[in-house]
Amino acid sequence: RVRRRTSTGSRRPGQLWTAGPDRSMAASSATNRELSGFGSHFASEAVPGALPIGQNSPQAPPLGLYAEQLSGTAFTCPRATNQRSWLYRIAPSVGSSASEPMPSRLQVDFGGEAAITNPDPLRWRPPPLPPAKDSVTFVQGLVTMCGAGSPASKDGIAVHMYAFNAPMTDSALNNADGDFLIVPQLGALALTTEFGKLRVEPRQVCVIPRNVRFAVSPAAEAGEAGGGGAEPAGCRGYVLECFGSHFRLPDLGPIGANGLAEPRDFVHPHAWFEDRACHFTLWCKHLGQLFRSRRSHSVFDVVGWHGNYVPFKYDLDRFHPVNSVRVDHPDPSIFTVLTVPTNEPGVAAADFVVFPPRYACAEHTFRPPYFHRNCMSEFMGLIDGNYDAKKGGTGGFEPGGASLHGVGTPHGPDAASFAAATTADTSAPSRMDCGMAFMFETASVLRLTPHALDPRSGCVLDDNYAECWEGMPRLFSLSLAQGGGL
Repeated sequence: RVRRRTSTGSRRPGQLWTAGPDRSMAASSATNRELSGFGSHFASEAVPGALPIGQNSPQAPPLGLYAEQLSGTAFTCPRATNQRSWLYRIAPSVGSSASEPMPSRLQVDFGGEAAITNPDPLRWRPPPLPPAKDSVTFVQGLVTMCGAGSPASKDGIAVHMYAFNAPMTDSALNNADGDFLIVPQLGALALTTEFGKLRVEPRQVCVIPRNVRFAVSPAAEAGEAGGGGAEPAGCRGYVLECFGSHFRLPDLGPIGANGLAEPRDFVHPHAWFEDRACHFTLWCKHLGQLFRSRRSHSVFDVVGWHGNYVPFKYDLDRFHPVNSVRVDHPDPSIFTVLTVPTNEPGVAAADFVVFPPRYACAEHTFRPPYFHRNCMSEFMGLIDGNYDAKKGGTGGFEPGGASLHGVGTPHGPDAASFAAATTADTSAPSRMDCGMAFMFETASVLRLTPHALDPRSGCVLDDNYAECWEGMPRLFSLSLAQGGGL
């Protein structure tokens, strides 16, 4: 939308802008809502008149700002897939001190001796939250679990988990390796990005595109109002990182024009900025290594922006599930929220799949997920409640835990779930409202990091996972065949 530029001190009808003690500003009014729509081109100003009209890089940008383009794709990508945004900021991004390498539990090297191959089904307990006496930030709390490929060739993925309890004060992370899809499991997150702020709660997810600078803090620490109830003593969750192309909505095919994740339910931040001198730390993840540099002011100084390369969040409770209404359990691909395709049609570098509350109504059908050996790798997590194919609670698949079933690894319902499903009454629909599970699925063969097998990294492997299939009955009988035998 084109609008006339107004002076710094003016305001549009219904909109105010105010400066706090730290000179942080944001549009505030009935129009100060998150921007809705997936893959759209947006424009947002924290101060009216921050965006130039009719061009992107004028000789003298409005309000004395610097114009900077952030590219998410190559310049010459087709228009349908081209992603970029223009940012109008108080100071350009150049000018940091020299970067110094820092220790971390991050990894993107999944070849040779750097990673571990294990064909068995694996399951992890929820990682413990850091003790209150220890101050652990999001960057420090990230642990790489498994992955494949490399950001050097922009091909493959990594899966991380996090547990932290401290805000990223006067600091930001720049991930040069790929896009982050963050899935909170415990504790709401307060995200500050160059494009504005987002609050992301459990049962919501967010995507931070490659090279977008951001900070993650516990929402309680950030002083943000929540939905009620006591805040936990920290935050825990999962991260899917994609080294190649960006997340997009899956094609719906015969489903039609509607269903699954609706584009209008994806929301993006409004512009917000702070003009603040401080000792600011900029973290950079580059080829899996963590680096630190210093700046003399906050990097969250973007007063206005426009484009389609923007962070976003999505509420999983708004997903529109599609299910079988007569017989058989459908393939989990019908629950895909976001996908990163490969060049091979129908094959994903990464799928984010959710198993939300829904109805099961297939008759004469084994309703839980079937026993399976896949050509894909499946990393599962549980946000809350129980998963319908596994025992929940202590000793089972717990919220905050995870499982990995690699390419060709047999998996399926445990013995108790099998017994219950084979005797259940399928003549009537049943409401599956037991919790919210999800899956990161990829065509890549995932290899484990040493951290994933080291309890000192907070990764507690369930050594008894395979026991959940003990006691599976042998029900085959020739006497059940018609005529009493072959």
